[in-house]
Amino acid sequence: MIRSMTGFGKASFVFETKKIQIELKALNSKQLDLNMKLPSEMRHLEYDWRNIISGKLQRGKIELSLTISNTQEREGSVIDGTLAAYYLKQLKQLSESLNFEPPQDIAGYLLKMPGIFSVEEETPDTELIQKTNNCLQDGIENLDQFRLKEGKVLQADLVGRIDEIMKLLAAVEPLEDERMQTVKQRLLRNLNDLAANTKYDENRLEQELIYYLERFDITEEKVRLKQHCNYFLQTLNEDNAGKKLGFIGQEIGREINTMGSKANHAALQRLVVQMKDELEKIKEQLFNIL
Repeated sequence: MIRSMTGFGKASFVFETKKIQIELKALNSKQLDLNMKLPSEMRHLEYDWRNIISGKLQRGKIELSLTISNTQEREGSVIDGTLAAYYLKQLKQLSESLNFEPPQDIAGYLLKMPGIFSVEEETPDTELIQKTNNCLQDGIENLDQFRLKEGKVLQADLVGRIDEIMKLLAAVEPLEDERMQTVKQRLLRNLNDLAANTKYDENRLEQELIYYLERFDITEEKVRLKQHCNYFLQTLNEDNAGKKLGFIGQEIGREINTMGSKANHAALQRLVVQMKDELEKIKEQLFNIL
């Protein structure tokens, strides 16, 4: 079953007074492009997580963010008096040099300054790390399910477009007799004009005519195009088949182009153009398949 390369997954849990949440977003990319935003106390997990994510998600531009919030008031936070005094001194000097009144709520202003609260950094314990790793697995699984759901939509669209190409191919058959008769009549007309004014080797001319008519024969292209379309539909049921489907799409395009170059018939050319239009839409969708 094919998967979309785009998706979203989220998982969270509460541990004691902390809430840990992991979000994963995936976009199109030829290779794995992973960007992780981890709080400082969890950065030691980055290397292992990269290996886990690359093994599970394989390709795509992946953005992972881990946030830790407190469900209760934190204890142990103290105001840095030295830093507060420094900010206050700077504020007074600035007000004097620029001739403006300091804020009336100067205490509230100081409490918003960066670094004013100092908090003892905590070291995550083993149980928290294990639960966080499990949360990552849940987030990856949710992202994968999202990709799978989007993949079903893409697969239905691709099947419909391949079926349309097959219908257009079937519409070529009734035009074959008319097309070849038109080619033969044109050749005979030109031969009659040639015979009236020029001597020629009949055996050599017959060989050239056979070669010329074979150049207009599209039987092999029709057979190969049908085979490629059937192979495309079979491959849709494989996992991680995006690149393989791209290669099959190239082969489909090659047969359609060859049919167009041999067509020499207005109605057949129109069918070829419609096939190309469907194939271009297929190629656009393939960029979004894992």
